Amino acid sequence: PEDEEELVETRQRLANSVEISLKYGSGLVITKDFETLEERIFSENFACPVSGFCIEKIEPRLFSFNSPKGACHACGGLGFRGMPFSGLLPFGRKIQVTEESDEGANDEIVHKEICSACNGTRLSKEALCVRVNNKNISEIANLSIEMAKIWIFELNSILSEKDLSIADKILQEINNRLQFLINVGLDYLTLSRPSETLSGGESQRIRLASQIGSGLTGVMYVLDEPSIGLHQRDNSKLIETLKELRNFDNTVIVVEHDEDTMYASDWIIDIGPKAGVHGGEITGEGTVQELKENPNSLTGQYLSGAKKIDVPAHRRIVNLKRSIEILDASGNNLKNINVKFPLGAFVCVTGVSGSGKSTLVIDTLFKAVNNKMLRSSMSVPNVSKILGLDLVDKVIDISQSPIGRTPRSNPATYVGCFTDIRALYANLPEARARGYTNSRFSFNVKGGRCEACKGDGVIKVEMHFLPDVYIKCDQCLGQRFNRETNEIKFKKHSISDILDLTIEEGAMLFKNHPAIYQKLSCLCRVGLGYLTIGHKATILSGGEAQRIKLAKELSKKSTGNTLYILDEPTTGLHMDDVKKLLEILHLLVESGNSVIVIEHNMDVIKTADWVIDIGPEAGHRGGMVVATGSPEHIAKCAESHTGMYLKKYFTNKN
Repeated sequence: PEDEEELVETRQRLANSVEISLKYGSGLVITKDFETLEERIFSENFACPVSGFCIEKIEPRLFSFNSPKGACHACGGLGFRGMPFSGLLPFGRKIQVTEESDEGANDEIVHKEICSACNGTRLSKEALCVRVNNKNISEIANLSIEMAKIWIFELNSILSEKDLSIADKILQEINNRLQFLINVGLDYLTLSRPSETLSGGESQRIRLASQIGSGLTGVMYVLDEPSIGLHQRDNSKLIETLKELRNFDNTVIVVEHDEDTMYASDWIIDIGPKAGVHGGEITGEGTVQELKENPNSLTGQYLSGAKKIDVPAHRRIVNLKRSIEILDASGNNLKNINVKFPLGAFVCVTGVSGSGKSTLVIDTLFKAVNNKMLRSSMSVPNVSKILGLDLVDKVIDISQSPIGRTPRSNPATYVGCFTDIRALYANLPEARARGYTNSRFSFNVKGGRCEACKGDGVIKVEMHFLPDVYIKCDQCLGQRFNRETNEIKFKKHSISDILDLTIEEGAMLFKNHPAIYQKLSCLCRVGLGYLTIGHKATILSGGEAQRIKLAKELSKKSTGNTLYILDEPTTGLHMDDVKKLLEILHLLVESGNSVIVIEHNMDVIKTADWVIDIGPEAGHRGGMVVATGSPEHIAKCAESHTGMYLKKYFTNKN
């Protein structure tokens, strides 16, 4: 155009032409350069004008795998496809249901296979096409919380001034929430970490971080052992977070055994004096100093030093030539490390939360030894070689997983003494006269049990969208057995009465029956004498379940070459219970066995024969061997966070 008026007219004609083209071209328009004859395609839709691939209007639900808009169309947002097994477990083993085991133990088992369409991201291809700073939302979600915060920070220097004016509030909110998670020691977690893989302590700290972010005041917060799974270094961050909540004019009530948390508290209420029927009383309350001066408080006695867990005067001599050696372990965040686990010793694996302890011990060591015991040809991934497996003949992982899934499972059935009790009742004169057999006194089969509740003592009421509710059976009134079965008495006790006895009372009742007494006394030795013999497995804590498993192993005849692996066995334990637990673990070692414990509790670590410290930090900054040796040696290691907290136990020694 030669003049301005003609230029304006030309622009208007071009705009009209484009509008008409888009209208009749379904949102597409083709332009042509008359000099080069090059054609270019433009689209007014969120679409590729060449391939035709398009997405709908971009909105938040497009990036949610819980919404049909954003979920992968192949797997429905699950990230995997379920493939049923044919009834066989790995290594060709079948699940068998015995008379004492839970019903439903052989339900169909599902094998999960990663979805090939979304490669496990759970999102549709449309959602994954949207990128910020060259990353889609799935790639961002796979970052650790620490790295995600760095990524958010970098955006401030990359985005234009216009984009920053739009994103400023959003970036600030994301940054604050990430910082809250870092403050409670969770910087090593990835944003996409499945909730079912989180420990109880991690889940609790995530909820705690969300509450801090809410900025509420005048609220009462109740936390049950928030220090679970925390190294002492991370524990200090948690304590500061709790103080911050309090400073917002809130009330914070914490159920805790951690000594540092007690010292940081404003008021302590001590309940005891012991557990179960021997507890339930207020034995002391006040400040830390007031509790220390209270002779009735067991906790106070440990805080004052009147009672304590001593550092061993002499440690066992560790023979590294008799050990299991792992070479080039690289699972998860492990950095191709070589580690020796000495046998015939009490070994502690330590390090900050998320440093790689469980990957090394559970995912690598336990799997390797277990494969050998099962004579499996399956190789252990992410490790080049493992030496010394022939030095052990059995491996036992004593975890905190439940001992059963129904109310019929209890301590007596798990350790095996209920089989002997049933045999005793079946051999009583009255039972023999009636023709009763052992099965008559079982609540897993028909005959002697109450059929209204099928031996559970309670009836499950399924609640839609809510957890199931158990109510006492109105036929047997919770006794589990029918009237005829309960007419058979041993020392004036029916079989139902036996289940209602505490384990301590049961041990006294059956003191002249060695098979029963031995198993019940083992439960007493691990500090569970307060539980009833028929205590339902569904209401046991993780720590109680773990100690029941430990008692079961104690009741067996030791081979002397067994490897015991425990993951944080002090969870939920008072200092006095920790002392009892250590006596049991050291007794296992004295019998020639090997004990490997993943632990943060300093009272446990200081009594170990050998310590393997993993770190130095969590996540990608961890996975290395920081130090190995006796607790005294670890305490001298400047690079070890564990060593820094161990120092105080050895400062007064030579």
